[in-house]
Amino acid sequence: MELRNLKTFQVVAEHLNLTKAAEQLGYSQPTITLQIQALERELGHPLLNRVGKRTFLTPAGKIVKQHTDQLFYVLQHMAEGLNHLDMPVGPLVVAAPEFYCIQYMPQILKAYVETHPQVNLQVISCTSQETLRKIQAHEADIGIIAGTTSQPGIHSSVVDLEQFTLIASPDLMKDKTLADALVTFPFLSYQEGCNLDEFITQCLVELNYSPPSVIKCSSEETIKRSVLNQTGIALLSKVLVEKELRSGELFELYRFSKKAETSLVCLGRRREEPAIQTFMELVKDIWLSVREE
Repeated sequence: MELRNLKTFQVVAEHLNLTKAAEQLGYSQPTITLQIQALERELGHPLLNRVGKRTFLTPAGKIVKQHTDQLFYVLQHMAEGLNHLDMPVGPLVVAAPEFYCIQYMPQILKAYVETHPQVNLQVISCTSQETLRKIQAHEADIGIIAGTTSQPGIHSSVVDLEQFTLIASPDLMKDKTLADALVTFPFLSYQEGCNLDEFITQCLVELNYSPPSVIKCSSEETIKRSVLNQTGIALLSKVLVEKELRSGELFELYRFSKKAETSLVCLGRRREEPAIQTFMELVKDIWLSVREE
């Protein structure tokens, strides 16, 4: 049984006027007549009666009209339900280190809610490793991490390559060379398991640097403020310290050749969910422009 013929019958039964039905459906009257006749042959009952210039539903026509109305009501709601699958709705929890939350997230959130106001966003500030743990534990839907990951079940997509630099306070470096700093001052670094351990090791090897002592910090902001306070030297993203380098509050000792990835992460099986997919696409589209502001 063709839905097209049923739809034609529904419109004809609603108007009981072939001319109006033809105008609404965009068919010719002979086409409508052929479709109704085909439906009547398939059902084995006449559906319409004509008395003079007026059209009436037969008893069978009234039954078919009732069920046809119900059928297309269900089909309409099915289509609406399927359309909602393509629209991001509901809660979306985003986890990211503090630096990304401060530097990038305000602009990203503004752009996303303007396009998808029906999504309820929540942002959690935590380390890259904690971000990955929250993704695995379903405590966050999507994350932004320093570096990348090969954890099973996690989809990772690189959005940026960050330049890293070795920095110090100008006051700390008075009358001292890079060689002096490398053997004299403590090295401020991330806590182990920060997801940049391998990258940091490679940078230290490039500089042939073995710190005399290491101070572990929980966040990039803590490291930067400690360097500003002349506690020691540190390796940080150039984006994080660009303002202080321009103002002269910090001094660049060495710029590393290797760059660190910044990655979007989510559970692989959830990557095509509308809210996650649209958020990831937006971040990729505007990340670099936000960084350059």
